[in-house]
Amino acid sequence: MSLTAHDALLEHDPGRVVTRFFLPGEDPASSDARVDSIVARVLAMSPEALAATAERAAADFSSRHGDAAQTLVAHAEAVVDRSVDDDALSHDQRVVIGSVFTADFAVEGAALCNPSAVPHPSQDGLAAGELRVAVSLRCIGEGHISSIGFAEAVIGADDSWTFGERARPLQRPGIEAGEWSRAHFARALIDSGGHGDLASAVIPTLPERFGYDDLEAAIAGLPHSVSMRPSSSAPLHLLRDLARSAYDAAFPSESPLSARTLLPVTPDEDRGVEDARFVRFTDEDGRETYRATYTAYDGTRIAPRLITSPDLVDFSFHRLTGTGSHNKGMALFPRLVGGRHLALTRLGGESISLASSEDGLVWDDLGPICSPRETWELIQLGNCGSPIETPEGWLVLTHGVGPLRTYSLGAIVLDLDDPSKVIRRTRSPLLQPYGDLADGYVPRVVYSCGAIVHRETLWVPVGVGDSRIRVFSTGLDDLFTALEPEPATASRGA
Repeated sequence: MSLTAHDALLEHDPGRVVTRFFLPGEDPASSDARVDSIVARVLAMSPEALAATAERAAADFSSRHGDAAQTLVAHAEAVVDRSVDDDALSHDQRVVIGSVFTADFAVEGAALCNPSAVPHPSQDGLAAGELRVAVSLRCIGEGHISSIGFAEAVIGADDSWTFGERARPLQRPGIEAGEWSRAHFARALIDSGGHGDLASAVIPTLPERFGYDDLEAAIAGLPHSVSMRPSSSAPLHLLRDLARSAYDAAFPSESPLSARTLLPVTPDEDRGVEDARFVRFTDEDGRETYRATYTAYDGTRIAPRLITSPDLVDFSFHRLTGTGSHNKGMALFPRLVGGRHLALTRLGGESISLASSEDGLVWDDLGPICSPRETWELIQLGNCGSPIETPEGWLVLTHGVGPLRTYSLGAIVLDLDDPSKVIRRTRSPLLQPYGDLADGYVPRVVYSCGAIVHRETLWVPVGVGDSRIRVFSTGLDDLFTALEPEPATASRGA
């Protein structure tokens, strides 16, 4: 069988831009000198040239981003204390200084891909049989830097999928330091190779739950003989970077979902936040929240990270630790199974594995449950999003990578009570990148980070060629008929 294609389409849009603080010069040693000389040139401008430049910069900025003064003045204040008395600056000087330290960034100027789908927080205003869907997107911009964006869609009672208009201007959230438990912070330090003598001196002085300011207070309380020795520099840097890696991001509640944009914040995300796999999670008392795993990339290393959100307005970002959290492609189950959090991973890079956690933060690897077997899976096999609970078992979309680095979609079914057991599996791909699906930013790729079921139909938003989003569907009955039973295998005790 194959999936049914729909006309719905999202293409990457270079006009979707945010602003970023821009500091000229790649060499930190020369940055201060360049800032001083740039500010001096602005201060030397004639009043007439200054006024005209300020007016032009504010108008150009506002045409894309709304309120110019607040952002430009904030960027000016980030640099002027290096060189001049802030109180002596005129409004026009602040605007012009801010404009030369501001740059646009097209969040999806290069590509748009790897969507996941969950029920939207609001189902208001829909007709009977319709479902509003929140779609997360991997947006790729200049320098191949990835961010997380969103779109909205409605699945119609007539089995149609319609993307809503994507809102502008884009919104960036307010960022605040996150909170740690002392135990998890210690575990994360061990995972990072940084639990030495200095950490052993700091951690016991921290509150049971603490933030970045508490860590700084604990460091300040160290004896100078400890904190000032040369060998303490690297451990202190690691402590601070680790504490900063947990953060909260909050958007205005009235902002449209499709305008909200999550860009890299911390050093371990510096080169991208990639491939968010969102799921609506139901805990034991019936409370529903949104959760997602994503890949943080610093230019050298990758690591899964966790997002939690009650409403897709406020987001909390945190580290994941343990042997089950060391590779890309982690997908959370939508509820506890046997009293524990479960997730699919790709430990070892080529097989679907299972991981287990008591708290959703520290993960233990339970080993592979499904390995490459078919020709279209010769290179690797991984999940395409969180398992979907059905009466027949946990339905998992998969991706296989075969000859010519061709990414195709398939599926497996896991036992409901023991998800370490694969009970059904596709022998042939459900979707392959042939014909008009073959070309793109990355050719020969069809990929998804999460599907959704509505009215007994599986809906799959798919990144095609890492450059555009298409939508496919199939009836669950047809899909399960096409899945072939697997021979009985031993349980891994999930």
